[in-house]
Amino acid sequence: MKEKPLLSFWQIWNMCFGFLGIQMGFALQNANVSRIFQTLGAEVDELPILWVAAPLTGLIVQPIIGYMSDRTWTRLGRRRPYFLVGAIFASLALFVMPNSPYLWFAAGMLWIMDASMNIAMEPFRAFVGDNLPEKQRTSGFAMQTLFIGVGAVVASALPPIMTNWFDIANVAPAGEIPDSVRYSFYIGGAAFLLAVSWTVFRSKEYSPEELAEFDEARVKGKIVDDPTPRAASKYRNGGVIWLAVGIVLLVWILNAGLDKQLYIIAGGLTAFGIFQLIVSVLQNAGHTSNGFYEIMHDLFHMPRVMRKLAVVQFFSWFAMFSMWIYGNSAVTSYHYGTTDVTSAAYAEGADWNLWLFASYNLFAALAAIAIPFIANRIGVRVSHMFNLALGGIGLISFYMIGNPYLLLISMVGVGIAWASILSLPYALLSNNLPASKMGVYMGIFNFFIVIPQLVAASILGLLIREFFDLQPIFGLVIGGVSLLIAGAATMLVDKSAEPRS
Repeated sequence: MKEKPLLSFWQIWNMCFGFLGIQMGFALQNANVSRIFQTLGAEVDELPILWVAAPLTGLIVQPIIGYMSDRTWTRLGRRRPYFLVGAIFASLALFVMPNSPYLWFAAGMLWIMDASMNIAMEPFRAFVGDNLPEKQRTSGFAMQTLFIGVGAVVASALPPIMTNWFDIANVAPAGEIPDSVRYSFYIGGAAFLLAVSWTVFRSKEYSPEELAEFDEARVKGKIVDDPTPRAASKYRNGGVIWLAVGIVLLVWILNAGLDKQLYIIAGGLTAFGIFQLIVSVLQNAGHTSNGFYEIMHDLFHMPRVMRKLAVVQFFSWFAMFSMWIYGNSAVTSYHYGTTDVTSAAYAEGADWNLWLFASYNLFAALAAIAIPFIANRIGVRVSHMFNLALGGIGLISFYMIGNPYLLLISMVGVGIAWASILSLPYALLSNNLPASKMGVYMGIFNFFIVIPQLVAASILGLLIREFFDLQPIFGLVIGGVSLLIAGAATMLVDKSAEPRS
């Protein structure tokens, strides 16, 4: 068996550098979009439904891009064309977003911006799996996390830097986005394109033929790539059940006058049922050589390790989405005592929240340096469990800490958990996937990042309104509990999934 050669530090650096720009884009989005929505008139309990664009575009875009990149080979290689195209459109969207004149326009722009970022980001995970031997993959994903942390620190801190260092206004008339936020998005858009271009033009890729020789995961027998199609009757029966459940839930929500955000869950169940019915028709007709059928086939034939990691991912990303949605409103209302978006106190609290977002990403960048060494000593699974527990404690402590400056301590745990979420599950997963399907399986794995965000968008607003009297601080507490559950679920992953040292 031909082994992949070890890459040098600088080769790994170059292939991961693009994530610096990608995460600057995502960090600007995560830290500022809720503020933009509130500035343009959104209420607190409307934020989750407005945010639904971000996970939904990931759910659609990532498996498609993964499937396509598995089958692409150009002068720029296999994954890099998608890096470049996504970066161009994402950069343009970052320039437009802070100039949104209306709430509906900003919501639509979030769809475009997030779709473009996902096109650029999705192949990066498969890129590491393609280029690195198993023993270097934990280090490769940790290097990505380092750049994610650095990019997020810089991007999260940009608006207060604009204000405090360059005297650019952080307060604007009602309905207008402050100049500090607008200029930060412009800088982020330029950085996104430049960083991704560095990786595109400073890295190389193995050809499909070389990757077939390197397919060590299949040879080791860690995965079972079952080519046997699932019976069309199973798709049909499953589709009928999922469709029926979705329709019943839709009717119940409508007749009972339940929260409109629950339509997201009902719609998802209905759509999944319809997809399975379509697959059964395609299979009966013999039309199985198409991307839609193959993605659905791979979804139902996921490796065992991937299925167990899906549970971990669900609760991890539910927690992070809770923080992204409610971080700004929790800090401004609970720690600064205001919900008036035009007040100086709100601006001060929003600025401090940006510093908190910058700090957890800084702690994540620092943790990324240590994670490969710790994981090699005590194992990936135990490391991930411990890291997620620290993050859960950190989020829950927001409720217990009154002094906003002491929240930096909370963010140490959140940062460690974030670094772990961005690296260790992928180290476990990539070693158990066939090289020929690295992209599509990484895209399908994103389902278990996106679905919890859709669930969060559906139920968090309802929970905060009905059970917590519209106090967004409890969104963070819920997120903390979710991280603790994710940590416990990590130990259900088979020990055999651990990468070889």
